[in-house]
Amino acid sequence: MTKLKILAFAGSTRVDSFNKKLVKIAAAGAIENSVDVTVIDLRDYTMPLYDGDLEQQQGLPSNARKLKDLMLLHQGFLISSPEYNSSISGVLKNTIDWVSRPVEGEEPLACFKGRVAGIMSASPGALGGLRGLVHVRAILENISVIVIPDQIAVAKAHEVFNADGTLRDKKQEDQVKKIGANVAKLLVKLA
Repeated sequence: MTKLKILAFAGSTRVDSFNKKLVKIAAAGAIENSVDVTVIDLRDYTMPLYDGDLEQQQGLPSNARKLKDLMLLHQGFLISSPEYNSSISGVLKNTIDWVSRPVEGEEPLACFKGRVAGIMSASPGALGGLRGLVHVRAILENISVIVIPDQIAVAKAHEVFNADGTLRDKKQEDQVKKIGANVAKLLVKLA
């Protein structure tokens, strides 16, 4: 049997993103449960804003195709999304919009349908990005992703990380790792 794979990324392109740090912690929890995890940076997959005319004229941008191909090789996702004005980040929404576009000979939503995801957020605010996670969950579930019930929103993110990217609060770090572990465990059950 092929080893199960999870793709982990943050909905942020900022170099020192709190959400990039957070998703790496969740990835460690998944790895501890015997799945392969690929951590990527959406900065490496820049795309124009989704535009139906552009798609009709040129098809999927090359980075959208590369990311979609990568997503098709993974059975699960770990996504850490910053909250922008009480919602999903523009870069994450744009990424979802482009990679969700069907190509000839491919089932609609092929890189999302039946995938298992764990979601989380980190924000300097008091709610930790919780309001944005409502939107992330709704979008993913509407495109046939199975989003596990547990999630975490890390508040005051500018104060909670150690220099090495770990969380200062061990209990909180364990909660983040548990999200990665739970996605891995569900994938094993569904395999």
